[in-house]
Amino acid sequence: MTGIDGNGNGPGSLSLQPAQTLRTLATDQVMASTEQTAQDADQTAQDSDQTASEHDDAAADSDQLAADRDQGAADRDQEDGTQNQTRAASYERSREDREASTHARLLSHADRVATAETRDLTAATRDAIAKARDDSARRRDARAEAIDQSLATSSSPVDAKLQLLRAQAAADRARAAADRDRAAADRVLAAQERKQLEDRLRTAHLDDLTGAYRRGMGRLAISNEIDRARRTDGRFVLAFVDVDDMKGINDRDGHAAGDLVLQALVRIIQSRLRPFDPVIRYGGDEFLCGLGGVDLADAEVRFRDIDGALNREVGSGISVGLATLRPGETPDQLTARADEALLQAKPRRVPG
Repeated sequence: MTGIDGNGNGPGSLSLQPAQTLRTLATDQVMASTEQTAQDADQTAQDSDQTASEHDDAAADSDQLAADRDQGAADRDQEDGTQNQTRAASYERSREDREASTHARLLSHADRVATAETRDLTAATRDAIAKARDDSARRRDARAEAIDQSLATSSSPVDAKLQLLRAQAAADRARAAADRDRAAADRVLAAQERKQLEDRLRTAHLDDLTGAYRRGMGRLAISNEIDRARRTDGRFVLAFVDVDDMKGINDRDGHAAGDLVLQALVRIIQSRLRPFDPVIRYGGDEFLCGLGGVDLADAEVRFRDIDGALNREVGSGISVGLATLRPGETPDQLTARADEALLQAKPRRVPG
């Protein structure tokens, strides 16, 4: 039998080599450092997500204050029927505040998307750590097996080293499994956060009461549809819609009843237009609707149908101003012509 000294060394023996041990320790140190980096990145992602959430809440509060000022100005204009320049300036400042709030919220959402991506990177790092630990465990197992073969008939103290080596390999495998589980959990969390962000980003541009686009995002949607129309057949109709006698509905039946009329109007419009036709709450009880690929006569038929459906459901009607897109016309110019068409149509609908 091959002789082995008390340190497990002897002629022809297989033993733990110092260089191998140092390499193993160095690998463990690198993995520990990498894992700490992954944990730091995870904490940074959580802090960033919390900061973005606080910014998002602040933007929402600012947006609501601007909307309240806008609605108050609109209600006062309905009461006295004037177009006071001071109120017009106040309304414009309110619109600018709301658009600035929307922009801040977009930046917040972008930050949170970056946080989700950071979580994905952290998950990949943890996967790499797990693989490294698996490799280390396999190497330890291989060395343990080689030593075990040479010590099959020995009761030397090196058996204790062998048991320690096996224990280290088992611990590495357990930690690798834990790293893989955490990496999988990080990927699930990142996917959930992206889904939530996509939903929030979509709803951030929608009016809370009706579900129509807010004014700022609606202007962008109309611009996009105009560009699309010019790339195809050039046909585009903009409808400026106003609920008849909205002040009377609020005074007679209460603002809750007026809210129901607005909600019903948007629901009916969306059910009778195509999913990609933008519907925008322009202010108060006024809405803009863009219809691409249709003529003025087609749009008139559709809005007569919408008017009849609203009357049957809630007993209210609408006035509509229609304008077709002209060559070289800007979205604001088209909106102004649709507004003028509404002013001409409205006297025929408001009760005397």
